[in-house]
Amino acid sequence: MKPSHIEHLGIAVTSIDAAAPFFEFLSGEPCYKKEVVEDQKVITAFFKVGETKIELLEPTCPESTIAKFIEKNNGRGGLHHVAFNVENVAEALAECEAKGIQLIDKAPRKGADNLMIAFLHPKSTCGVLTELCEQPK
Repeated sequence: MKPSHIEHLGIAVTSIDAAAPFFEFLSGEPCYKKEVVEDQKVITAFFKVGETKIELLEPTCPESTIAKFIEKNNGRGGLHHVAFNVENVAEALAECEAKGIQLIDKAPRKGADNLMIAFLHPKSTCGVLTELCEQPK
């Protein structure tokens, strides 16, 4: 597995509307896409910084993984995950599993921004929630 680049950094926020002005200032660009991801119980907003994106994640309900993450971080949110772009998520998952890396997702699934995604467990990735992403073909 050889990622081509860091696809995005996922940042948990309590409010995209409150956080967006800072990331617009930082990136020098407005948010280019906002989307609700029903199965993940989040609203996402994307900002482009060179080839890498910043993904803001706002929970849509208290049961959301992002809501629980924010709660564990004293209500502040923060860096949630690092996502790497790979050519084929299914192959990358098989390679990770063969190396003994604990998978959260056993198979790729549809994620925000039209990507196929899968997560690796932080227990196997030096404490960093890691996402593998595949661009649409």
